[in-house]
Amino acid sequence: MTAWPTGPQPALDDGTRTWSFDALAAEVAALSARLVAQGTRVLATVMDNGPAWVVADLAAGAAGIVHVPLPLFFTGEQIAHALQAAGVDSLLVPRALAQRWPGAPATDCGVAGAGLALLRLPAVPVPLPAGTAKITFTSGTTGAPKGVCLSAAAMASVAQGLVAALEPLDIRRHLCALPFAVLLENIAGAMAPLLRGATCVALPLERIGLAGSSNFDAARFHATVLATQPHSIILLPQMLRAWAGHLLQTGQRVPPGLRIVAVGGAAVGGKLLQMAQAVGIPACEGYGLSEGASVQTLNLPGASRPGSAGRALPHAQLRIGADGEVLVAGSLFLGYLGSDAVPPAWWPTGDLGRLDADGYLHIEGRRRNVLITAYGRNVSPEWVETALRGENAVAQAVVFGDGAPALSAVLWPLRAGLPDDALQAAVDAANATLPDYARVRRWTRATADFDVASGMATANGRPQRAAILQRHADALGLAPQATV
Repeated sequence: MTAWPTGPQPALDDGTRTWSFDALAAEVAALSARLVAQGTRVLATVMDNGPAWVVADLAAGAAGIVHVPLPLFFTGEQIAHALQAAGVDSLLVPRALAQRWPGAPATDCGVAGAGLALLRLPAVPVPLPAGTAKITFTSGTTGAPKGVCLSAAAMASVAQGLVAALEPLDIRRHLCALPFAVLLENIAGAMAPLLRGATCVALPLERIGLAGSSNFDAARFHATVLATQPHSIILLPQMLRAWAGHLLQTGQRVPPGLRIVAVGGAAVGGKLLQMAQAVGIPACEGYGLSEGASVQTLNLPGASRPGSAGRALPHAQLRIGADGEVLVAGSLFLGYLGSDAVPPAWWPTGDLGRLDADGYLHIEGRRRNVLITAYGRNVSPEWVETALRGENAVAQAVVFGDGAPALSAVLWPLRAGLPDDALQAAVDAANATLPDYARVRRWTRATADFDVASGMATANGRPQRAAILQRHADALGLAPQATV
């Protein structure tokens, strides 16, 4: 059982009010008792970031109830799928959302100053792996999200590993910039800081500048960073790119107390890290996956190798398979929802990579995404995409070319109104760093941003390659079925 701190020091801060660790414990005990009294077995939450989300997560854990966090940006169909697949019998939502389940009995439920509704759903229990404490749904590469079943021990192991690794930085304030329903922020942004006794600054995502899963207002975000003065933040690469670009454009700098900005979810690239560090952002790339209870590796200030994803954290073990696939062990999941398969002791991540002589992990692409050109050359699209995103004009890039004589790309510009000449210059600059067979010969501007709303990205920012190709095949002169 994880021992949480007690005392009067602030645990949660919503920008106007703080809750001490003792007050947090009282909120957790009250909600836990209420959930137990109504016979909850599986609780789902569909909530914005805030202290109430943290209380709900801890209360479910304290009561031995399975928590199913669902992000607000999931579609109605995705939420319905998750509720049914996980056998959810209780649902905690803001009162305004309760009307989406008109037939469900609902009671008012005040949690950490938030007015919520606790709904009872007509659930059919489903079999879960023994010890399941949380089911995190990844949006995956299809519309139906996949449930990853996690134990309390695995999540605690990751949180404790992060606390140990970050101890020299003396983190006392963490600004939560990703949705809590995203496992990375849940574990590394809430559990780990609270376990250490630090303050979790839990603001509504609109205050952070994040709308949906990927619409990001860097100016608003920077204003919030200045107002909250955090020591640590976790960002996705595109958020880092937008923030660094805003600081470059306005000549501003980050607060001197900011000690680490951990970046994960996709490849970051050396150029972006250099741009971020040039404006004072202490950006450090990491790597992880839901099947390993979030994060496995992280670069750290003073122990960083740009271009790598860092070294294994205390809870994680890494090795490279004979075919170049990254294998992880240590804090693995219990299995997928709806599957009887037990995960192996070493989980095959699907990522290709290598460990250098000092133990730093270098990710070199996805196994299933390897392109084979018409000239028989194997190319990882992530390698080329990282080079393209390293240029200031390109926000997002997806590369195609399986069976084609040359590579093609779909590009989304860093700023609205950026001319095609700027994108072409970015392609030329990226090509100059790549061998002939990996250069992009044809490209087109994307019809929309790569996000969940457009259907061209998953919730954690991974591109939906088939959907992107379907929309842009004619412009690239490719067949829609020629996916990677």
